Order: sequence, then C-alpha cells, then structure tokens
Amino acid sequence: MDGLLRERALALMEEWTAGESLRKHGLSVACCTEAYGLKEAQRLGLDAAATAFMTDLYAATGLLHDFDYERHPTPEEHPFVGVAYLREREWPETLLHAILAHADYSGVKPETHLDKALFACDELSGFLTACALVKPTKSIFDVEVAGVKKKMKDKGFARAVKREDITNGAELLGLSVEEHVGNCLAAMQASADLLGLAGTPAA
Repeated sequence: MDGLLRERALALMEEWTAGESLRKHGLSVACCTEAYGLKEAQRLGLDAAATAFMTDLYAATGLLHDFDYERHPTPEEHPFVGVAYLREREWPETLLHAILAHADYSGVKPETHLDKALFACDELSGFLTACALVKPTKSIFDVEVAGVKKKMKDKGFARAVKREDITNGAELLGLSVEEHVGNCLAAMQASADLLGLAGTPAA
C-alpha cells in the first residue's frame, strides 16, 4: 500500500457510510488508534518514514473498522463482508486481522498491538463522545478522566457501551483505565474540530 492509505480509507468509509454519527465514530476511533500507533512507533524507535507508515496504518484501521456496518449490520455479516471486500482489493492483512479481532464474536483474538489498540479504542471513543455531548457546551474539552470513570459506573448512561471492553482493552495495552481514558481523551481533544466536539458556548 502507498502513502495514501489514510486518504483511501477515509474515502471508502464515507462511500459506504451515509450516517453522520457512524462517520464521526470512525473518525474518533481513528484518532485514538493513530495516537497509539505513534506511541508504539516512538517506543520502537522508528524513523520518520516508518512512523508515518505506522500511524497511517493505525488511522486507516480505525476508519475502516465499521465501514460495512451501515450496509451489513448483523453479526453474521459485520465485519466479515467488509473484510472480504478489503482483502479482494489487497489491503494489508494486519489491518484486516485487527478489524476481525475488534468483534468479539468473530473468533479472531487480538494479538498484535494494532489489534489491541483498535479493540481498546472502539467502545471508549463512543463513550467519550457521549460524555462530551451531555455537557452544556457539548465540548470534549470539558470532559475529564475522573468524570468518565464516574459515568462508567452509571449503568443508565450510554447503556449500549460495553464497559468491560473499555477495561479489557486497557488491560490488553498494559495500561490502567485512567491512563487509557487519558490517552484517548487527549487524542480526541486534539481533533475536536474534525469530530464536531469543539463545543459551543454554554447558554
């Protein structure tokens, strides 16, 4: 794959996904996974070119993890239809494996760092979005780690989000929940305008 991996992934996600909320979910997961790709590249001491490739791969994986969901939302089809489509077009197998591994019913377990990052960021990014949207300002900048932890204990809040996936994801990455929330929060704050979460002045 070439250096346009991220751009190609974004175009494909938008082609298959009409709904704004699902598009924003793909973008937010991409922001978080890319941040972990950068951390991993730095840990490995990669040079600039290798770092750019790794962050592009992580971002593309986040963008495409649910790209088939709108057309194929059932567990029988998602993410298998999308992965088959991508495999026919020779997308990297590392990306495909991570997409399969993010679905706990797929039979594919998270093995690589990319697998673990995608799994860890999927539910958390949605939860952080929900935490931002209940703020008077609807701003991700008004979300704090302690507040997120408190919301996680409130079973009535964002009840569709699997809390165990957030805690298990942090464990997969060798992090505390606080560290993981902080990392993803920082990544989403850095892309707040793109995600539509920069907020509006409180009334």
